[in-house]
Amino acid sequence: MRTWQIVGWLTIVGLGSWLTVVAGQQRPVLSPEQEARLQIREIMDGLYVIPGFDGGQSGGNVAVRVTGDGVIIVDDKFPYSFDFITEQVRSVTDQPIKYVLNTHHHGDHAGSNPDFMQSAEVIAHKNARANIIRNNLAGAPRVIFADETAVFLGDAEVQMHHFGRGHTNGDAVVYFPDLRAVHTGDLFVFGERLDGSTLSPFWDFGNGGSVLEWPATLTGLLALDFDTVIPGHGPVLSKDDIRVFRSKLETVIDRVRAEVAAGATRDDIASRVETADLDWPLAPVRLQNVFDEVSEGR
Repeated sequence: MRTWQIVGWLTIVGLGSWLTVVAGQQRPVLSPEQEARLQIREIMDGLYVIPGFDGGQSGGNVAVRVTGDGVIIVDDKFPYSFDFITEQVRSVTDQPIKYVLNTHHHGDHAGSNPDFMQSAEVIAHKNARANIIRNNLAGAPRVIFADETAVFLGDAEVQMHHFGRGHTNGDAVVYFPDLRAVHTGDLFVFGERLDGSTLSPFWDFGNGGSVLEWPATLTGLLALDFDTVIPGHGPVLSKDDIRVFRSKLETVIDRVRAEVAAGATRDDIASRVETADLDWPLAPVRLQNVFDEVSEGR
């Protein structure tokens, strides 16, 4: 087994364990350099990001849309992140946070829902709410949607769209039409974690994720009119970066399909499919997930 596959496997095992204990997790001790990377920054007039680079230390990216009548944020990191997020928002505006839009249910993106629900409305896709309840997580949103919805606050319209399965079955894309910007949640991730390891996509099969349907979901996203992309984790990027990400997903699928057709088994699929050239250290179990989907669809 290749070294990068072992590292990837350990990463996914750690992620799985983390998803079960995040509710009781304490904020990690970060270096001054890491803390500096997590401070709120302006993307454009009226739109900010509180950065997030991973699911273990920094959480997901939080988008902050400031209007004259209040603030809309996208995602809220960990269960212990409420004070940090509110302080960061307060550093750029006196307006209160009125809406929290969840891109999905994972605890590094929706962990502070219970605290924000005391004074703001939390909105998510109906499957994200179902995943929160089924996984015995706190903070199930009171407001849900099926295909699309919108929030109007001050002079801003913020839309939420569900284009299909991918990371989970409850992924929402948040669209800022006047700013030509989107927050993708973990439908699109990029770059390195705070510890320097490389991010790769995670199809959460236990919560309805699908690698085979993911490219089509991204195609729906790409039909929106935008230039600026806030990924679930990583730096602010562009629409073309999503196209590259989609192409890599398609490459993984094509390679697995080719090996299945050539007689690969579930046990040896990971050793037969190369992804190092994609700069994605996919764990063997992730490739076995693809094997399962491909085999079921034959």
